[in-house]
Amino acid sequence: MNSGHSRLTDWGLAQIPIESHYMILDVGCGGGRTVGNLAASATQGKVYGIDYSEESVAATKRKNARWIELGRAEVRHATVSQLPFPDGMFDLVTAVETHFWWPDLPGDMREVFRVTKPGGTLILIAEIYKGANTTVAKLAEKYASRTGLRLLSVQEHRELCENAGYADVRVIEKRDTGWICAIARKPLANTG
Repeated sequence: MNSGHSRLTDWGLAQIPIESHYMILDVGCGGGRTVGNLAASATQGKVYGIDYSEESVAATKRKNARWIELGRAEVRHATVSQLPFPDGMFDLVTAVETHFWWPDLPGDMREVFRVTKPGGTLILIAEIYKGANTTVAKLAEKYASRTGLRLLSVQEHRELCENAGYADVRVIEKRDTGWICAIARKPLANTG
């Protein structure tokens, strides 16, 4: 998980500013590399990682033992469908290679929206998406119904974010690799 997605993750996170004071949530923290990189950037903040897999939670805790000991990271066993955090807690929510597996994608996006601070940012990063012109993406699309993978097109990423309540949605493609990231901001004045 860590080495296989490192270039993708670095590319995606380079698309957004990460300020030193940020409270950050990494949804689907996997092997923990992203949690560590975010903790290194948010030097005055804190990074929370969650994963539904107890094995991933254990791996992330091992990888980030130093950040956890310093109080700069916390890792929990949890699901995106019921995040164990109060409303409006996070300046930044990241999801790397996970949103296409979420059990209730529209509902789970609303749950992520709930814990995002007004003015906060969500970034979804993936190495495959519907319509990407790569062999891997075409195979994933072909077998999506068998695997449970829910691939979205560029427009569907935009609509997913907007329907959850986010604004200022940008979707960036790296066409030569088939990578995508959707970046969205929670409005300052939440009317919903």
